[in-house]
Amino acid sequence: MGTASSLVSPAGGEVIEDTYGVGGGEACEIPVEVKPKARLLRSSFRRGATAAVAGAGPGSLPRGAGGGGLLGASFKSTGSSVPELEYAAAEYERLKKEYEIFRVSKNQELLSMGRREAKLDTENKRLRAELQALQKTYQKILREKESALEAKYQAMERAATFEHDRDKVKRQFKIFRETKENEIQDLLRAKRELESKLQRLQAQGIQLFDPGDSDSDDNCTDVTAVGTQCEYWTGGALGSEPSIGSMIQLQQSFRGPEFAHSSIDVEGPFANVNRDDWDVAVASLLQVTPLFSHSLWSNTIRCYLIYTDETQPEVDLFLKDYSPKLKRMCETMGYFFHAIYFPIDTENQYVAVRKWEIEKSSLVILFIHLTLPSLLLEDCEEAFLKNPEGKPRLIYHRSEDGEVSSNSIQQLIDQVSHLTKTNKAKIIDHSGDPTEGVCKIFIYVEKIIKQDILGFENTDLETKDLGSEDSVPEEDDFGDVLWDIHDEQEQMEMFQQASNSAHELGFEKYYQRLNDLVAAPAPIPPLLVSGGPGSGKSLLLSKWIQLQQKNSPNTLILSHFVGRPMSTSSESSLIIKRLTLKLMQHSWSVSALTLDPAKLLEEFPRWLEKLSARHQGSIIIIIDSIDQVQQVEKHMKWLIDPLPVNVRVIVSVNVETCPPAWRLWPTLHLDPLSPKDAKSIIIAECHTMDIQLSKEQEKRLERHCRSAATCNALYVTLFGKMIARAGRAGNLDKILHQCFQCQDTVSLYRLALQSIQESMANDMDKELMKQILCLINVSHNGVSESELMELYPELSWALLTSLIYSLHKMCFLTYGCGLLKFQHLQAWETVRLEYMEGPTIISSYRQKLINYFTMQLSRDRVTWRSADELPWLFQQQGSKQKLHDCLLNLFVSQNLYKRGHFAELLSYWQFVGKDKSAMAAEYFDSLKQHEKNCEGEENMICLADLYETLGRFLRDLGLLSQAVVPLQRSLEIRETALDPDHPRVAQSLHQLASVYVQWKKFGNAEQLYKQALEIAENAYGAEHPHIARELEALATLYQKQNKYEQAEHFRKKSFKIRQKATRRKGNSYGFALLRRRALQLEELTLGKDTPDNARTLNELGVLYYLQNNLETADQFLKRSLEMRERVLGPDHPDCAQSLNNLAALCNEKKQYDKAEELYERALDIRRRALAPDHPSLAYTVKHLAILYKRMISLLFFRGNLTKLYLCMS
Repeated sequence: MGTASSLVSPAGGEVIEDTYGVGGGEACEIPVEVKPKARLLRSSFRRGATAAVAGAGPGSLPRGAGGGGLLGASFKSTGSSVPELEYAAAEYERLKKEYEIFRVSKNQELLSMGRREAKLDTENKRLRAELQALQKTYQKILREKESALEAKYQAMERAATFEHDRDKVKRQFKIFRETKENEIQDLLRAKRELESKLQRLQAQGIQLFDPGDSDSDDNCTDVTAVGTQCEYWTGGALGSEPSIGSMIQLQQSFRGPEFAHSSIDVEGPFANVNRDDWDVAVASLLQVTPLFSHSLWSNTIRCYLIYTDETQPEVDLFLKDYSPKLKRMCETMGYFFHAIYFPIDTENQYVAVRKWEIEKSSLVILFIHLTLPSLLLEDCEEAFLKNPEGKPRLIYHRSEDGEVSSNSIQQLIDQVSHLTKTNKAKIIDHSGDPTEGVCKIFIYVEKIIKQDILGFENTDLETKDLGSEDSVPEEDDFGDVLWDIHDEQEQMEMFQQASNSAHELGFEKYYQRLNDLVAAPAPIPPLLVSGGPGSGKSLLLSKWIQLQQKNSPNTLILSHFVGRPMSTSSESSLIIKRLTLKLMQHSWSVSALTLDPAKLLEEFPRWLEKLSARHQGSIIIIIDSIDQVQQVEKHMKWLIDPLPVNVRVIVSVNVETCPPAWRLWPTLHLDPLSPKDAKSIIIAECHTMDIQLSKEQEKRLERHCRSAATCNALYVTLFGKMIARAGRAGNLDKILHQCFQCQDTVSLYRLALQSIQESMANDMDKELMKQILCLINVSHNGVSESELMELYPELSWALLTSLIYSLHKMCFLTYGCGLLKFQHLQAWETVRLEYMEGPTIISSYRQKLINYFTMQLSRDRVTWRSADELPWLFQQQGSKQKLHDCLLNLFVSQNLYKRGHFAELLSYWQFVGKDKSAMAAEYFDSLKQHEKNCEGEENMICLADLYETLGRFLRDLGLLSQAVVPLQRSLEIRETALDPDHPRVAQSLHQLASVYVQWKKFGNAEQLYKQALEIAENAYGAEHPHIARELEALATLYQKQNKYEQAEHFRKKSFKIRQKATRRKGNSYGFALLRRRALQLEELTLGKDTPDNARTLNELGVLYYLQNNLETADQFLKRSLEMRERVLGPDHPDCAQSLNNLAALCNEKKQYDKAEELYERALDIRRRALAPDHPSLAYTVKHLAILYKRMISLLFFRGNLTKLYLCMS
């Protein structure tokens, strides 16, 4: 038993004492099993005897002393004999040999098993490798099978289309052949009749013409143009009436799918556009026009009030009773409303600020009575007489019996009354109770906001309750696409601000490199525009976009400007979704768009390829500051894939944050400005403020601007603004010395911030400025002015606007989607460094915003602002429970989902720690709880909307079985609360059918779609856009079932309905912009004669032609022709273009004689100026031939034989 200190005999319980060593040991009883006892003792005695013989020598110790024996043990009794010991020894030897044999055999077995195990491991690895190879082969074969099936379906679809087209062509050719045969017979019969008539006339001595000059039967005119069919006409003396088939052929429209096939000759934004593609015309005009005014694209409706002491009661009444109503109305439509006013400024303290506010305002209202102070005359002239953009203006003039207004008021009213139509203001003359007058103002203001500013139609102001759901204009039908108009407005404003610079900063040398990229042969990787922070990358790209739109109107440019990190504009899924929607919009597609970020990333290249195949020009995608997107390489991996041949991609990055894998792309690096350019820009900025630097100051300035940091574009711009501000304040030397101490942009920003602080009147104003900047800094997307006014009740509009004015002029703040934001990332960093030194301060400002938006939610005011800010702030604070509670507010989640912020909503739930199933269960439980408190029809309708939103959300998550339940519940509620034939019921049926389509239950889906179509047709009529949506859904359903003929039938019907609806109404949002843009262009052309103004007039004429407004089109085209003849000369090819377009209008109005004269003039100019094979010359010949054909048809029909012959000869 090893080193046991004692052994106990199992029979007698004898104790074996351990005397090994000096210390001995303690006796203890340990149960030991010994079999057999005799053998053990004999072997033990034998070992003891051997040890005794070995130890019997001089000096040997006795046993008791540890000199030998059995491990130093003394046995008290043995009772064994010598034979037994010998037997035990022999037995021991035998057992030892057996043990050795057993050990050797077992070792051999172990070795054998080890070898087998190694062999099996090797075999296992080989089999695993084979299994993986087989799995890969299987996946490859599966993909090939899917590709083959898809190719098969595409081939079947192409075959079906080909068969259909072939049968159609056969039928058309048969009809055409029969018609032409009949025409030939008619013409031959008419020819014989005419010849007999001519012979009778000649027999009577009447000689009308020389028969030798007439065309024979074999003469024909064969006119062809590129892309057109040959127009064949047989000459001769015709007298009989043409056949019905001939009239159909003669009077058909020859306007093909492209403008090159049209009678209108276009160079510019309307190339390849006709009336049937009016939506494309809208998109083309919106893309190529110069920048719109800020008030047109802004998400804020700014109402600026000018008043006197006499009209103070009206203004107070308007602000108290009607301004909140207008604010609520605008909030329901997703807009801010600000009624801005200044105290009566006796010291002209806010002159510059008031002028700036008038320029920004959407609407100006003047309240006057008897007198108009001279201090307000400048504001009135700025608002009413200097109104180049034609913004809405309103004058309220309260008059009383027996009182006469002052000369200044009468003069102002007379001047306003004689303005042009676009600038004319509405004048309200009121005598009586001021309350009634203010009510009139409110009615007109509401009408102006809805119709003139927002462009909505059919605003019945008297019958609809303000703020009700009925007062909100019907949304445009985008199918199942969730579009956030705020994101689009933000992008438009960011493009404006990026290109809003009076200085080119020496960018001309970079334009050619960008042009070379567009012209380079494919395939090429994206172009990388790199540079340091503030080097002018955004400005370069925006200026180049403007040049491309002007010089290459056929080029489609999709751009996205990324804001600061963590903002909405930097979310990768929203960027891809927005670009995909743009592609779908230009593809004239109403297909449903997935919101799953992973699937969206897969679908974007497909849409890009689809549009590139049908777009005739180039497609350029520009993403500015793409490195601000989180995990950009993961979410923008489509950039490294091969692009279609006509697609080019340009991205801009900071040098420090550029992903390493992208550094191998072709790169355009923006170098710092040269000292000479930097100096000239700063001096130019000073000259705008009439500030002159001395020679010594200019030398110091040139010496200062030598490093890369001090020649940075943003640094130079800010430096110039600092000097200009100091020159106005009279402390130029001091500020110039301080600026020279700043060696980078952030330090210069800190100096600018200190300068603005020092200009504040008191410490309270300084503290307000600090808090406002900190709130904007910690917010998600910015803070609105109305939110600041509610957060700080002591803040006045005069103080707020003057503060924003100062910060805007110093490149700190700007407007984006109605919110105050930082212009540059360096300004954001400056505020962090200056005011927010630690997480505690940042957390306190976030908490202030959290408290404000939480209070908004408690008032049941769930706006897009609270849905944007509150969950994000909870996430930044790390408050998982509060974020969880906020997300379970069904209206917050509904707002986020309906605006397409699907990925953002998912990220919040992932932060909380909930998976898809748990999230769906919690939403459903919350909705059930909410349903218990719903009473009344209005609340039940709202509940049905919530159920529908939940169903669509679960469908997009891929939880189809769970999505059916809320959608069915929504359908039940609407059928009960409204009516089984209500349009909202059709909407529920449509959404439920879309789930069944994804679930591959096509029979159920078809039945539901047809029910929805029937209800929609009964509710809207057969040509409403909602009908087109149901038809498109049915077409998609049939296509998934390989029923291509039925799918094509429904798709064509849908397309025709959308075309008619677009021509009839146009996009309500874009139509207002087009109407305003047309007026703006008209104003621009009232200046001096230039080729650009003449071209603009021509484009306006084409624009009105597309709208079938032929009279207005005629006016603009005539003005274009007159201006071109004055500027370019009557023989210039541009004059031929105007003549051609005027002739086309005359042709359209059936003024054939006038059209013939104009066509011949255009043809004469082009023959002399252009090559014989020039396409424009062929177009004019073709149009003239078509005109002659129509004239011959008309004369043939009227029986005017003389003129007919003269025309044909």
